[in-house]
Amino acid sequence: SLATRKSSETILNTLIKNTNTLIGGSADLTGSNNTKTKHHKLIIPGNFSGNYIHYGVREHAMAGVMNGLALYGCLIPFGGTFLIFSDYLKPSMRLSALMKLRVIYIFSHDSIGLGEDGPTHQPIEQLEHLRAIPNLNVFRPADINETLECWEIALKSKNNPSAIALSRQKLPYVSEHKSGENRCSKGGYILKNSRGKYIETEPVLIASGSEVEIALEAQEKLKAKNIDTRVVSVPCFDIFKNQPLEYQREVIGYSGTTISIEASSQSGWKSTVGRSGTTLGLTTFGKSAPYKDIYKLFNLTSDEIVKIVERGIK
Repeated sequence: SLATRKSSETILNTLIKNTNTLIGGSADLTGSNNTKTKHHKLIIPGNFSGNYIHYGVREHAMAGVMNGLALYGCLIPFGGTFLIFSDYLKPSMRLSALMKLRVIYIFSHDSIGLGEDGPTHQPIEQLEHLRAIPNLNVFRPADINETLECWEIALKSKNNPSAIALSRQKLPYVSEHKSGENRCSKGGYILKNSRGKYIETEPVLIASGSEVEIALEAQEKLKAKNIDTRVVSVPCFDIFKNQPLEYQREVIGYSGTTISIEASSQSGWKSTVGRSGTTLGLTTFGKSAPYKDIYKLFNLTSDEIVKIVERGIK
C-alpha cells in the first residue's frame, strides 16, 4: 500500500533524474505534497541553476510564476499544495487553461481522508470546481499505476494544464499497468468484471481515486452473494466525458443499478449514473475524526454499496 502522493514522488524521482526541463516547487507544503526529490536543487537568490522553488505560502503567485515559466518555453513547471488551497490559485489556474499552457498542479490531501486535519482542510466542492474549468484535465488516480499513467498524460498534454489530486492515506494496488498501454488515456475504463467477461446489464460501480478500493471491496462482497458487477475507474472525469458516446456507454453499460462513489460533492456524478442511479458522496462539510470513521459516517463504504445493489435487483 502506498499513498498516491508518495507514488507521485517516486515517479518524479525518476523524471527529475532523467530530464532537465521540469521545474518543481510547492507553496510551503513541500514535505506534505512530496514534490521535491533527492535529485532537485533549490533555486535561491544569486543562484538560478537549480530546478526547485520554495514559493512560501503564496499559491496564487506560484501559479502565476508557473504560467510565466510555461510561456517562456522549453520548461515544464509543476507546483504543489493541498487540494483545499486550490481556491487560492484559481485565477492563475484559469489563465493556465485559457492560454493553453502545460502547467502541472499537484494537489495532495484530496478528500475527507484527511481525517483528524478537520473539515477546514477537507476538500468537498474543489474537484467539482476544477472540473468545471474548460481545458483543464483533473486527475484523481487510484494507485501507483494510475498515478504513473496520469503523469504521462499530463507531460504529453502540450495545450492544456493538468491537476493531479493525490491521497494522503495509503492505497493498495488495484490496477495493472502494461508496457505501451495507458488505460487512463480515455479518462475512464472497466477495471474489473467479477464474472470475468463483459455483461452490459450487470450493476456498475463507478469510482475515482481512493474510493476505487471501496468499489472493489463491494464487488467481492456481492460476488460472495452470487451477484456479478462491473467496477469502473474514472481517473479523469474530464477526458472520459470527452470520449465518444459509444465508448462511454460501453464502459457504463445499460444497467438499472449504477452507483458512483467519490469522497467529494455528489453533483457532478449525477449525470453519469442517470436518473435511476445512485451517487454516494458529500452534501455537507466533513468532520474531524480518523478517516475510516468519517467514511463510515457519510456511508462511503462497501457495505452501503452492497445494500443499494441488493435493493436494485430485487
